[in-house]
Amino acid sequence: MSETFAANSAAELAVVERSGFIESRHLGSAAVVSAEGALLAAVGDIESPVFPRSTLKPFQALAALTAGAELSGEHLAIAQASHGATPAHVALVREILGRAGLDDRALTCPPDWPLDRAARDALVRAGGAAAPVYMNCSGKHAAFLAACVAQEWPLESVLDPEHPMQAHVRDTVERLTSARPTAVGVDGCGAPVLALPLLALARGVGRLRASNASSPFPLFRNAAAVMTAALEHGWAIDGPSRPNAVVIDELNTYAKSGAEGMLAMSAPNGTTVAVKVLDGSSRASTLVGLQLLVAAGALDVSEVQRAVPRLGLEVHGGGTAVGAIRVGADVPTRISVDAA
Repeated sequence: MSETFAANSAAELAVVERSGFIESRHLGSAAVVSAEGALLAAVGDIESPVFPRSTLKPFQALAALTAGAELSGEHLAIAQASHGATPAHVALVREILGRAGLDDRALTCPPDWPLDRAARDALVRAGGAAAPVYMNCSGKHAAFLAACVAQEWPLESVLDPEHPMQAHVRDTVERLTSARPTAVGVDGCGAPVLALPLLALARGVGRLRASNASSPFPLFRNAAAVMTAALEHGWAIDGPSRPNAVVIDELNTYAKSGAEGMLAMSAPNGTTVAVKVLDGSSRASTLVGLQLLVAAGALDVSEVQRAVPRLGLEVHGGGTAVGAIRVGADVPTRISVDAA
């Protein structure tokens, strides 16, 4: 059975401090690459495979776009989102489906409740129920279906790894990451998820960020559109005041979290980081990603410090802040970029 890296090859990425006592430690790995894809720093094991989970979504959105899905602006943002299912999020998903002549019944992701608390409470008060359109991946699934309509591919089997849509996703991932997946799993939403090394994931996301809208190659013109949509509509990628949206809106830095402690982040200058927290917790990943980009000189520390209080890193006791999640001892404070 294939597997990700073990604890003895991981590094201390973050600690949880409560009342002056280190209560917990998060181990994991991270890769930092330059805009050209040169390795700037390796923290822990960056060669063993990981399941990227939702950090794969920009590649999946790009695949849907290049397969003919009509996506732009907010609709292209929701196609790569792990959204909170606010009414605005749900409206975008339904618009993608409607443009393809479909409705909620075509969605193949499982039913779920909105991640956004206010949206969930409103749904409960209205006597509603969990539904596929409220699932945080429904934008991606709507984009898959729109591409299938454009290509006249089967709809019902769209999540089969051998389906033309998923074959196109795999080809897109391989072209952008220059790596072949070592395993294929089933993501939480039912879509195939492809195992890749952290280094390959970082390079792939960096190539997305570096893509130019005036490129002579359609793949990279479309990749630029994917990034532009995310950076202009951070709320659609995540949700108002949620970590990805904060990083996108406050720092003009692409950020996409994934389940099981995954994160991909790319600064305006193209420096990119991919993080995997080994225990699967996501509470420290954004902080670690930002610290690595600061260490590489890609983000201004004062600007990051202004954004950090909005990331929910405080530890509470008795209703009062008594500590915080902090960067771990193995995360560098300075990364030399001269060699790159």
